[in-house]
Amino acid sequence: MFRFLIIASVSLVTSLSPALSEPLARQLFGAKSVPSQQAPQAIGFYSRGCAAGLQAMPQTGPTWQAMRLSRNRNWGQPEMIAYLQDLSRYAASLPGWKGLYIGDISQPRGGPMTGGHASHQIGLDADVWMLPPQRLDLSRAQREKISSISVRSADQRRTNGNWTPQHMALLRHAASDPRVERVFVTAAAKIAMCNAAPRNDRAWLQKIRPIYGHNTHFHVRLKCPPGARYCQAQKPTVATLSKGGDGCDETLNWWVTDYLNPPKTTAPPKKKGPRKKNAKTYVMADLPSQCRAVLSAR
Repeated sequence: MFRFLIIASVSLVTSLSPALSEPLARQLFGAKSVPSQQAPQAIGFYSRGCAAGLQAMPQTGPTWQAMRLSRNRNWGQPEMIAYLQDLSRYAASLPGWKGLYIGDISQPRGGPMTGGHASHQIGLDADVWMLPPQRLDLSRAQREKISSISVRSADQRRTNGNWTPQHMALLRHAASDPRVERVFVTAAAKIAMCNAAPRNDRAWLQKIRPIYGHNTHFHVRLKCPPGARYCQAQKPTVATLSKGGDGCDETLNWWVTDYLNPPKTTAPPKKKGPRKKNAKTYVMADLPSQCRAVLSAR
C-alpha cells in the first residue's frame, strides 16, 4: 500500500509538471560535437536561442589562437569568424601583440551552454583575452593551462598595471566596426578609456558597455546579420542606454560606487511564484521552435 502511494504521488507530480521530466536544453546542445549541416542562421536571442550551420574558428592562424579547445566552443556564425580574424590582424599591428587569444564563441549548434555563460547561444558572441600573445604556437595542452590577465585592480575601482594604451586601441578598433552591436568590459577599463579619449574621437565609446566579471577578457557581440529573419535584435540600443552620449556619466560611476557598496535600504518583500527561467534551466519548449530542427539535423 505504501509503495503504491509513492508511485501514485510520483505519477501525479509528473502529470502536473511534465517539464520536470524533460531534459535540459543545455544538456542536449552540449552533447552535440559537430554543427548542423544547414545554412548558417542565428536563431532567437543571444541568451535564448541556437544556431544552424556554424563554422569553426580555425584553432590556429597567422594572427590568432583559439584557447581551451577541450570545451569545443570555437564555433560561430560566418560573420563572427571573419570579424575575429580581422580584429586579430589589427591586434598584430600593435606593439607587443602578435595577435589575439580567442576564448569562447559558441557550441557547435549554439544553444544554452553546459556551464559558464548565459549568452553565446547564437554564434554572435565571442570572448577575447586581455593577455597580449607573445607566441602563437601554443600546443593544445598549453592552451588548457595558460590563463589570461586581469586589467582591473583588486578593489574593482580602477585599472591596474596590466592595462596599456594597446588595450584601449584594440577595444576602440573592436567597437568601431559596424558589424558590432556592443562590447562588454570591466567598468574600470571603460572609465580609463573615457578619461583618455580625446573630445573629437569618442563616438565608439557608446558601444563599450560596463559589466562585472569581464576583467580578464572583453566580450564582443555582433548585430544580427542581414537576412537573419529568426535573429532577435538587442533592445534597448546602446544609443538609448547612453541617451545619445558616450556612456561616460553617472551610470558608469555606479559600477565602482553603489554596485560595490549598495546603500542600505529596506528590501521589498520577495514575490511568490515560479523562478524566472534562464540558460541553466531552459528546456526545448523555452527556445525558438526552429531549435528542434537544429538539434535533430545531421
